[in-house]
Amino acid sequence: MTDRKVKDAREFGRVAVLMGGWAAEREVSLRSGSAVLAALKSRDVDAYGIDLTRDNVGDVIRGDFDRAFIALHGRGGEDGVIQGMLDALGIPYTGSGVLGSALAMDKLRSKRLWVGAGLSTPAFTVLAAQADLQRALDEVGLPMIVKPATEGSSIGMSKVKRAEDLPAAWEAARGYGCEVFAERWVQGAEYTAGIIGDQSLPLIRLETPREFYDYTAKYHSNDTRYYCPAGLSSSDEAALRALARRAFDALDCSGWGRIDLLCDASGAPWLIEANTVPGMTDHSLVPMAARAAGLTMEDLVWRILEGSFGRDQSAE
Repeated sequence: MTDRKVKDAREFGRVAVLMGGWAAEREVSLRSGSAVLAALKSRDVDAYGIDLTRDNVGDVIRGDFDRAFIALHGRGGEDGVIQGMLDALGIPYTGSGVLGSALAMDKLRSKRLWVGAGLSTPAFTVLAAQADLQRALDEVGLPMIVKPATEGSSIGMSKVKRAEDLPAAWEAARGYGCEVFAERWVQGAEYTAGIIGDQSLPLIRLETPREFYDYTAKYHSNDTRYYCPAGLSSSDEAALRALARRAFDALDCSGWGRIDLLCDASGAPWLIEANTVPGMTDHSLVPMAARAAGLTMEDLVWRILEGSFGRDQSAE
């Protein structure tokens, strides 16, 4: 996986690394973007970091950039908004397009689409009003996990083990200003599958002593354990990687990304969510899987940036 399609950094031209943004994941995005920028510069790419806000999006236009590396996480950067702007400007960019970004960012619509495609995802129900809480208990059952539909990094999520705790979990999730849903809790091994172009990265198995792989476990805890190789047979790993690719393609995702899934006690897999701009911090999973595949951070960002040529009309 180390062969390069682009041989000379000058072929990339002037590259904007978009980071920051205005979502709840802003701080994580700044860390991801800084890591990407440093890796690109180390390979002599003419890259410039932009801490994007609602007030300075014009800098992307005035910067005369040839392409963009999107390191924005969450709403406004990972949901098709920035992708649409870049499409309108004719600036090629990394990762999924408008449709894939919008679908993957919305966990609720991702699940509905996967169900329609015949792919397994845990049972769920929308929590739009107080009256829906009892229905969730009846239909989804306990334990369950309550999620805001369009937040990332496990922000706003709560595991609910007792009926009396459901109202507080619902209130916490709806505070993020988006739809909220309850999802059946799957007890089992958690895996993540990184994808770069047409390549699937080795699976990582995650273990945390916390209730689930939440924001703290992702970015701050030293108790989280990552296993790569994931401890699966070659056939089981191949099957999960193939499932992840089907889930990725079903959402019209492209370029690069990550699919998270769980396997229950019987070994049955359940799709949890898709990520179209995964983290690129020192705790992040795609760089970890890339290392297991023999790719350095510098190799990884180069490979991701190569994917932007698929959107370059002048290169067709």
